[in-house]
Amino acid sequence: MATFFSSLLPLLFLLFISYNFPRSFCSDRTVKTFIFLVDSQSKPSIFPTHYHWYTSEFAEPARILHVYDTVFHGFSASLTETHAASLSNHPSVLAVFEDRRRELHTTRSPQFLGLRNQQGLWSDSDYGSDVIIGVFDTGVWPEHRSFSDTNLGPVPARWKGVCQTGIKFVAKNCNRKLIGARFFSKGHEAAAGPGGPIGGINETVEFMSPRDADGHGTHTASTAAGRHAFRASMEGYATGIAKGVAPKARLAVYKVCWKNSGCFDSDILAAFDAAVNDGVDVISISIGGEEGISSPYYLDPIAIGAYGAVSRGVFVSSSAGNDGPNLMSVTNLAPWLVTVGAGTIDRNFPADVILGDGRKLNGVSLYAGEQLKGKMYPLVYPGKSGALSASLCMENSLDPNVVNEKIVICDRGSSPRVAKGLAVKKAGGVGMILANGASNGEGLVGDAHLLPACSLGSDEGDTVKSYASSSPYPTATIDVKGTVLGIKPAPVVGSFSGRGPNGLNPEILKPDLIAPGVNILAAWTDAVGPTGLESDQRKTEFNILSGTSMACPHVSGAAALLKSAHPDWSPAAIRSAMMTTASITDNKNEPMVDEATGKWSTPYDFGAGHLNLGRAMDPGLIYDITNNDYENFLCAIGYSPKLVQVVTRSPVVCPMKKPLPENLNYPSIAAVFSTTSRGPTSKTFMRTVANVGQTNAVYVAKIEAPKGVTVTVKPMKLVFTSAVKKMSFFVTITADSKHLVLDDAGAVFGSLSWTDGNKHVVRSPIVVTQLAPL
Repeated sequence: MATFFSSLLPLLFLLFISYNFPRSFCSDRTVKTFIFLVDSQSKPSIFPTHYHWYTSEFAEPARILHVYDTVFHGFSASLTETHAASLSNHPSVLAVFEDRRRELHTTRSPQFLGLRNQQGLWSDSDYGSDVIIGVFDTGVWPEHRSFSDTNLGPVPARWKGVCQTGIKFVAKNCNRKLIGARFFSKGHEAAAGPGGPIGGINETVEFMSPRDADGHGTHTASTAAGRHAFRASMEGYATGIAKGVAPKARLAVYKVCWKNSGCFDSDILAAFDAAVNDGVDVISISIGGEEGISSPYYLDPIAIGAYGAVSRGVFVSSSAGNDGPNLMSVTNLAPWLVTVGAGTIDRNFPADVILGDGRKLNGVSLYAGEQLKGKMYPLVYPGKSGALSASLCMENSLDPNVVNEKIVICDRGSSPRVAKGLAVKKAGGVGMILANGASNGEGLVGDAHLLPACSLGSDEGDTVKSYASSSPYPTATIDVKGTVLGIKPAPVVGSFSGRGPNGLNPEILKPDLIAPGVNILAAWTDAVGPTGLESDQRKTEFNILSGTSMACPHVSGAAALLKSAHPDWSPAAIRSAMMTTASITDNKNEPMVDEATGKWSTPYDFGAGHLNLGRAMDPGLIYDITNNDYENFLCAIGYSPKLVQVVTRSPVVCPMKKPLPENLNYPSIAAVFSTTSRGPTSKTFMRTVANVGQTNAVYVAKIEAPKGVTVTVKPMKLVFTSAVKKMSFFVTITADSKHLVLDDAGAVFGSLSWTDGNKHVVRSPIVVTQLAPL
């Protein structure tokens, strides 16, 4: 497979360049934004700076949007396709790609991660004090008490960032907690130009500044590093103390996403450049491509920008995407990125739908207004007529004569869940039942609806629709129960969470792990109500959201705590500590289940498991990865030296003997066998671990082989001393394709654990799958 790709990749790269300019010699009117990766070492000495070179030789100054010089060498510019096509032939231009739009992957969770006051990681790391987390999102509401700097020390001396001012954002909005803020809009504004794909920034609802008009950025920033906030709740739900995972960590906010408009690659790359120069230690980016589609790393500015950050020691946490439970829906696949899926916590917001025949259906709701108080109302399902828009309760699709003074059943999909409730309310309905389809399964998330509402899973959704269609006089009511703690089982893999296998390189298991991402309480902007709808005039200090967007900052905060406790650990070491100590059981001490199906989940769903910070502080052994290891990985997957340089910025010489991608020193092992192989076939993997626990330690291998597979490890014992801090071992996996029976996900799963017989169990998932040769 790798050999096939090796021969194809240069051709694919050339095809990509030509594909971007299909009309380049037919029309010279269309102006688009293009990102140019330039070999910085080829700058003629006559030019004092790269900017002078770019504006003299490539594009006039007014056309250039951003100049990149840290994680990426080059510039972005608004050019005609003809001009961009001609520049692609310049000998110093390594790559050209058109700017793309990305989307956001939209109180008790720190305790649920194993954190407790005055013990464990919080106390050992001083709550992440002086570690700086950069959040790439929609900005921040700086006055929120989650961003108070009370009792924090001075801003770390190494900080080189700024507090960029703008509309309703002044220098004093930054403090010793929120130490920096920037906004990036040039790519967005260029895309909104004549003939552009989007409208301009609507300054009646947006702020041309780091101030958050959407809420998402405030929520993620406070999830990662919000201060203790007492008496926190969302309209009475989830009452208690809200705090981030690293309450004393410093925050730097980089606004790259704009309300209702997404986020553009050219602006995201500029934020990576700025954040690394500013001195952040951790970057949290809850952003990815649409529809779970991933580009090769050399065409993916998030992967390229993240490599530039990681290669300089910055940990980058990213969201796995919300296109689960479909297989191969995980995004942000680069092995230097930490890819985070979403799980539930042990808190829920139950609600019941009570039917006229006495049946009770269980769902969830965050509705906080006047309740129905047990009164039965007529029940109607607009989809009974066969009209798709009505079944989905799209805007203006409902006939008031049909739904007035009734509870309306709406199918999930195609429009925001809260917008469906608004459509029902506008048409005169008194309540809404939101029914999952088969693609959503039984996964439920709460919403702060504008009318009494309850979300139901697929099975009970079918039940209520069947009742509404078959009963001559169907009636129902909705009974909202409030907040319930101690839910079991938890965690459960969120149904929406992006799933493996890795669609680019199945030899690397993705996602890496999961963290709390369902019904998470965190800070909210004052600019919009909890639904984010323009007509929602409610104000709430905190809001409850779900998504891998919410899981990602949990891992960002966790990385800050680990970085504070272990300043010398690399980003790969921090990820290793999280992955090898992750939990694979729930609070019933049983295997984690999949919310979508109710069945046991697999590493394609949760990666190495659920983040367990109580154990990650002291992992025993770590799997580290160097920049050279990543370069060899890119060579192994068939990238030419030029394509590797697109990612790494520096010229690379690939090894004479081509390395194997599966030998990247990753904390998980994925064996990919050909479906055409006959008889037993073996693959051997090399891994190296470093001892970060007691100086003198002996670890013994414990193997849980996947069903129908043989796994051997040599040596079976690792002995560490003051003189021996690192050791390598080999894992040989043997499978007979003829007799291998794969599960529904197309794989079988096991694990390798190194244990010292004391408190350390260093666990790596093993995945065995088959692929047909291309």
